[in-house]
Amino acid sequence: VQLQASGGGLVQPGGSLRLSCAASGFRLENSAIGWFRQAPGKEREFVGAVSRSGVSTYSSDSVKGRFTISRSNAKNTVYLQMNVLKPEDTAVYYCATTVRTDWNRGMAYSNWGQGTQVTVSS
Repeated sequence: VQLQASGGGLVQPGGSLRLSCAASGFRLENSAIGWFRQAPGKEREFVGAVSRSGVSTYSSDSVKGRFTISRSNAKNTVYLQMNVLKPEDTAVYYCATTVRTDWNRGMAYSNWGQGTQVTVSS
């Protein structure tokens, strides 16, 4: 199982990016999917997650109202739409899976893949 986050890049403050999380050899619809980020010198932070069905989502206070998580099980892809980006959103973003029912707590995630760098700077 391998997850791959993509879509990162350099964006100005106030701008938007959409990240994608895709899987090879694994159906994402069997798991809740979480997004995490890690900035240099900081601990990994739980950004948010989406339930297996996609009906329910959770966003951390730091991104609530700016970031939206969605999924397309038909495309085997999960998305992180990031709007009104701030310099403090600069980090490497990762996606991971969990089969836990308390998926919105950011715990016991696995199948970490390579992240994608997001840099917010003018």
